[in-house]
Amino acid sequence: MQLVIRGLSKTYANGVRAIRDVNLTLTNGMFGLLGPNGAGKSSLMRTIATLQEADTGSIFLDDLDVLRNKTEVRKLLGYLPQEFGVYPRISAEQMLDHVARLKGVQRAGERKELVGELLNNVNLYKDRKKKLGTFSGGMKQRWGIAQALIGQPRLIIVDEPTAGLDPAERNRFYNLLSHLGENTIVILSTHIVEDVSTLCPNFAIICQGEVLYSGRPQQAMTEMEGRVFSKMIPKNDIGQYQSGYSILSTQLKGGELYIRILSDSDPSDGFAPSPPNLEDVYFSHIITRMDINTL
Repeated sequence: MQLVIRGLSKTYANGVRAIRDVNLTLTNGMFGLLGPNGAGKSSLMRTIATLQEADTGSIFLDDLDVLRNKTEVRKLLGYLPQEFGVYPRISAEQMLDHVARLKGVQRAGERKELVGELLNNVNLYKDRKKKLGTFSGGMKQRWGIAQALIGQPRLIIVDEPTAGLDPAERNRFYNLLSHLGENTIVILSTHIVEDVSTLCPNFAIICQGEVLYSGRPQQAMTEMEGRVFSKMIPKNDIGQYQSGYSILSTQLKGGELYIRILSDSDPSDGFAPSPPNLEDVYFSHIITRMDINTL
């Protein structure tokens, strides 16, 4: 299956340009959409999920026009938004059964088996009789993941899915999504670089509604070889380094700052070359975008 997005743009009534001429092609597997909060990730996800109109552009899921055939698209779609509500007085099991019925699973025995399997996959089977209103944030997130998987969707969209999950839950979710991505297009929208580096063979960086980079994580890191340098500095000296270098990241360690910079040549001054990681790739594009906007 293939999802093709061409020339997609969206401006809200308040003048905010949420999506700016986005062009992407996705095939089966995990695709990471990486960007800071407010980058336009959720706006793009909502548009693909047929929850809002685009101003210009097109989206095709194979031969299916997503923007014109919303009902047909929704039959093939599993969607977990960043924020969603639940009926607090209904149990996790009952609500999942209801969602399965809405998605066309009519036989009671089939629904029972499906609901049990999904709740087990997201580690909620032992809590299946509990009311959703008693669930913690992480438990609600896992329940939301389960409902997004009903109906064997061909396209799955998950928006900031690991928010509120502890490390064990996050690993379980990683494994679940990796398995799903074998035969399905799975779009993972996140601001967590680790999620993309762990799961996604392909990704894009988005900022202020524009796609700044699209490709493979390993390829992106290879392209930065020889351009990342690091050094420990007194934390009070950060100002002079900010004015003289393109700083990718800083980390406080034992009262000193560990800084990573981007440079096309060896800056000397005590800096040592450092192997690039995906976080370096991410910040290099983000700071470039911010620099352009301050000119």
